[in-house]
Amino acid sequence: MNVSPAKENIFKKIRKALGNPTPLPFPQSEGSDSVYQPSTQDLGLEFAQRFTNLQGKFVFCENYKELASQLNKVVAANKWDKVYCKEEGLRKTLAENQFNNYSYNDLSTCDTAITSCEWLVARTGSIVMSAAQESGRTVSVYAPVHICIAHTSQLVYDVKDALASAREKYAGNLPSLITFATGPSRTADIEKMLVVGVHGPKEVYVFLVDQ
Repeated sequence: MNVSPAKENIFKKIRKALGNPTPLPFPQSEGSDSVYQPSTQDLGLEFAQRFTNLQGKFVFCENYKELASQLNKVVAANKWDKVYCKEEGLRKTLAENQFNNYSYNDLSTCDTAITSCEWLVARTGSIVMSAAQESGRTVSVYAPVHICIAHTSQLVYDVKDALASAREKYAGNLPSLITFATGPSRTADIEKMLVVGVHGPKEVYVFLVDQ
């Protein structure tokens, strides 16, 4: 088959290019390595900084006794009298440490809801929750204020670390929903004006217990 000089010229350029490949400008972006390098500071501090930058409210507690005391103060300061908590284990732990302000049983009209979580992602300031939790899918997003109780052992650096932990914890049988909540609900769809508390809670608290 005859090849025109123009085509032959193109083929020569292709062969030359293949013989001298251009190196990848960002080699670390290929493969399984994370683009983000682990933080050199404490994961709790990293999470607190990211979370508060997103308008979240963060409280560190050394133990459950301090947790209950801090919760009582926050509830009293905000005059919440309709505090909802569905998780029996969490209710029991709080009651044992003198926090008993969660007797309200109507999620649809509560002031605030208390839940646990699966993990906290330090790099993004995100709370990771799943449908496998006793609180279910709706509690953390339905109430106007969400209070999350977490432990330092639940801190991970990146989203991929949380997903890896989920695969390990649930042995391949992942929950039907895994959600990443990053600060209070917000949107800027209407005339590019940021509005907080549209599709979920307008305030989010994380109480991190050293455990």
